[in-house]
Amino acid sequence: MDKAEQAIAKFISGYNCAQSVLFSFCDDLNLDKNKALKIACGFGAGMGRKEEVCGAVSGGILVIGAKYGRGENEDRKVTDNTYVKIRELMNQFAQRHDTYICRQLLNGCELTTEEGQKKFKESDYLNKVCKPCVKSVVEILEKICFAAENIPPK
Repeated sequence: MDKAEQAIAKFISGYNCAQSVLFSFCDDLNLDKNKALKIACGFGAGMGRKEEVCGAVSGGILVIGAKYGRGENEDRKVTDNTYVKIRELMNQFAQRHDTYICRQLLNGCELTTEEGQKKFKESDYLNKVCKPCVKSVVEILEKICFAAENIPPK
């Protein structure tokens, strides 16, 4: 199972978009899977159903931070490089989906209300919008963060 399939399977099993994206990269990042699920939990549905930045994109930002982020005693340039990767992820995602804002992706469906959650289910946004978003983020991350590592040495 490739990473996109793994992320979608996790998503379909009931985890949110951010959790699903981060989970699919845990082995590459040497992250504890349970801890990663907990860390990403609040980012689903555009951060706690506030429908801000797409949770899949937020999960991707967590992946980039885990791989490239600035740790203790590291130069500020590390942060700058991380931000470049994050903008690249967000820009490529927006090129594919026209936006990275959850409420726009979901056509204004208000997830904090019962009525909005009903509309989400009736409109099948999970399959029509969210699954493709999860898949896109994983594919973009594989390209911008992990592609060079997958090239066999000469």
